[in-house]
Amino acid sequence: MTLILLDFTNIDFDQLFGLNDETNPIMMLIWIVPIIIFVFYGQRIQLSITSGEIKKGIKKLDNYKTQSRTELIDYIKKNMNPKDDPTKKIDRFLDYFTIMPVDMDPNGIVSKVRHIVRAREDYSREHVKSLSPQTSDLELTKIQTLLEIATSLQMIYKVINHLYLTAKKQNNYPLILPLQMILPFILEEAEAMHKAIPAFKMGQPIGDGIGPMVVGKMMLDTKKESIAFQTVLSEIQYDGRKLFLLKAEGPGSTVGRPGDAVESIVSKNKPDVIIMVDAALKMEGEESAIIAQGFGAAIGGIGTERFQIEDIATKNNIPIFAIVIKQSVKEAITLMTKEIADKADSVRLQIYEMIHDNTKPGQSVLLIGVGNTMGVPQ
Repeated sequence: MTLILLDFTNIDFDQLFGLNDETNPIMMLIWIVPIIIFVFYGQRIQLSITSGEIKKGIKKLDNYKTQSRTELIDYIKKNMNPKDDPTKKIDRFLDYFTIMPVDMDPNGIVSKVRHIVRAREDYSREHVKSLSPQTSDLELTKIQTLLEIATSLQMIYKVINHLYLTAKKQNNYPLILPLQMILPFILEEAEAMHKAIPAFKMGQPIGDGIGPMVVGKMMLDTKKESIAFQTVLSEIQYDGRKLFLLKAEGPGSTVGRPGDAVESIVSKNKPDVIIMVDAALKMEGEESAIIAQGFGAAIGGIGTERFQIEDIATKNNIPIFAIVIKQSVKEAITLMTKEIADKADSVRLQIYEMIHDNTKPGQSVLLIGVGNTMGVPQ
């Protein structure tokens, strides 16, 4: 076989392909065609690429929605033993919606919102109980929470899917861009809710229950009384001060009604100071389970309970102090981590320090453990 060696050293490739000739039609096409494509089809290309990413997220939301519904129905069948198949009734619950009251005149809007939200809670509780009237209150609160999770996941999926399909229908990239930006945050919350289901099914404490856990431990071996719906109160003495201890009634999955409880307590025994203990969302970059102190009503939700407590404190000139334990969204609604649980004693010591700094012997303090008291007795 003869081996032929070619010498490429003396070949001018620029001249061969016309790269030195600025008027070369091939080079003009190489530069102009992409520009034309980008001008006329760039938005569609971007829409196609972005749509692929969003479709993956929507598929996850669809799986979360379907799995939460299935787990809810299976849990009801196993633990409530309903006479009839509850599937159709549960599907109706999942499609419930709440219309907020008219807010053109803001005067009295909080009481209207509170009325509507509580009416929905009462309605859901009674209709879930109708599936099996002998169901215990503990099981009922767990099923209510699972129902809220499934309902929320279904609504999230519907809204995100609607926004996506609308943008696709209009071939509108600017419309789909905001969806691409918020989707990671939506997925984070949806994943947290989905992963919270096992903890609620098993009746285990969640991260949000650190406030009730701190106060509940202080309530042990004391006489408890029901002060409001699913809310309990006890009294202890500490270093010459009277402490009113308030938390949701555990170990069920409930946050109680601390606003009504505070109103009842203040009307009978006006405290000199209110201290609220709750979980709080940490910022990115912050470590979990950090304890922070501050001022004001530390309580989440839609704002009605917070408004009620702030209004009572303002009218009676009672200062409100807060202690929060910082955690992520996932940590707040999933099984409580050991890191967060271990902070309970440190929080209690800070509470005593806060009482010493802001009250004198003979005065009284209302201490509120805010949060879902799932798996936390008193």
